[in-house]
Amino acid sequence: MYIKIYFNNKPLYLCNTIEGELEQLIHHDDAVFIDEFSGPAVKSMIHEMKTAKIHAGIFYHEDLDKLKKAFWKHFSIIQAGGGLVENEKHEWLLIFRRGKWDLPKGKLDDGETIEQCAVREVQEETGLQKVKLKNKITVTYHTYDEYGKHILKESHWYKMKASSKEKIVPQTTEDILEINWAKKDQLEKYLHNTYPSIAEVLKTISK
Repeated sequence: MYIKIYFNNKPLYLCNTIEGELEQLIHHDDAVFIDEFSGPAVKSMIHEMKTAKIHAGIFYHEDLDKLKKAFWKHFSIIQAGGGLVENEKHEWLLIFRRGKWDLPKGKLDDGETIEQCAVREVQEETGLQKVKLKNKITVTYHTYDEYGKHILKESHWYKMKASSKEKIVPQTTEDILEINWAKKDQLEKYLHNTYPSIAEVLKTISK
């Protein structure tokens, strides 16, 4: 089992087993592998993930919860909710924001549940109001620096239903310039210009 955290486009795997793709990744010259659990080792991995020469990281420890807590201490955690929205034509909604194809999502507000957050963000960013919440899909993690702070955003993704007949209105105040409905066989072209964490959510469609 593992938790994948993106540092820009580079994945860091926190894991309690090493198998499959991780077993192969360990042998790559541009990957760093650490299996010594300590405070300095955690700091070292975070530092390595920010260097240009490293493109992936693997940190192994038998207690994944303990490892996760050790990493989380180094970041300010932001909870966010988002939606993978399907209409009655089996088309999926994508938004174009800041030069990339994305999915509607945003930060959790005080007093709301993560499910309420996900629905609200879809409504605000797309203009769709009759949004029906379905099942939870996955959780993605990515890091960034903001005002001198190290941020780790934990995004909870939900499948949702909406109608193609309802008017869509891009939330331009959030830099959303375009909204498209795309069929499953059209998604490949969007995957070429999106974030790795968003690509992971979109790939759940084919499962």
